[in-house]
Amino acid sequence: MTKIPVTVIIATKNESARIEKCIDALQSFEQILVIDSNSADNTAALARKRGAHVVQFEWNGRYPKKRQWCLDNLGSIILHDWVFFVDADEIMTVGLIDELRAMDWQSADKRAGYFVRGQYIMNGKPLRFGLKNNKLALFNRRAIHFPIVDDLAIPGMGEIEGHYQPVLKDDNLDYQIGQIKMPLLHDACDDREAWHARHKRYAMWERGMDAKNAWPSENSPRRQYAKSIFRSLPPSIRAFVAFAHSYFYKLGMLDGINGYEFAQLRAKYYAQQDD
Repeated sequence: MTKIPVTVIIATKNESARIEKCIDALQSFEQILVIDSNSADNTAALARKRGAHVVQFEWNGRYPKKRQWCLDNLGSIILHDWVFFVDADEIMTVGLIDELRAMDWQSADKRAGYFVRGQYIMNGKPLRFGLKNNKLALFNRRAIHFPIVDDLAIPGMGEIEGHYQPVLKDDNLDYQIGQIKMPLLHDACDDREAWHARHKRYAMWERGMDAKNAWPSENSPRRQYAKSIFRSLPPSIRAFVAFAHSYFYKLGMLDGINGYEFAQLRAKYYAQQDD
């Protein structure tokens, strides 16, 4: 069967427990690149064993950060204009592969990129309801880039771009951003201790971004407005809103105890921004 003419890029650091499962689900794509930050484990070796091309990355403490560095420096390696940034804890689904395989990548519906929803896994089971993150992870590298933000002095995220979306380049502002219907599984909560440590760093970074008002503009005015309102709330109120949004508004209650635990994790993340 013809493979999907898209280059998948996976940014890794010490992901030996996840990288094989992630890559195994990506075999329908023509090219898989793993951009590894000199992992102390055997992430790179396992990725090569699964057929990925591995490139080592060492951050110099400045911009571009890791994802934009790939776009700026790997032009001789990246086979396709269309790239799909996938994290090591994300797993491609058959439905998503079928949807992408049916697309006309020569025209791609005259769009510059597509948002892809992440369907979280909790206690080994995909959540049918609750929050689904939505990332502009699939795009034409000629039309979209990751913006520079004033966060180099803020601890937390470090070498990789933070929790904001890439944006249209200035000469492509008339292009549209689409939405992929089928989700990408997101197995981020399997190790709770690691989850809390990781999100403690993220919360520290978000506090710094809020203090500097350093957030870039969104491609969608609606998303921009909603996020600006949410970020204006005190952390304790954000925590309540995050729980209510996932558990009640997004019907996470229908996932039972898993939906409740996930909503609680969302609340704890925003509550610790007040620590």
